[in-house]
Amino acid sequence: MPKEYVGIGLLALAGFLLGGVYSTWKTAKVVAGVLGVLAVVAVGGAVAWLV
Repeated sequence: MPKEYVGIGLLALAGFLLGGVYSTWKTAKVVAGVLGVLAVVAVGGAVAWLV
């Protein structure tokens, strides 16, 4: 499996998590915050993996 697939998968995961932030922001701000932190970690991991 090419190494780029892992980075692309992490970016996809970050997008999924950001969608969760968007959908939970009005009702559960703590959950949205946790999802946001996880999305930032996923984006950081993807950037580190692809560089």
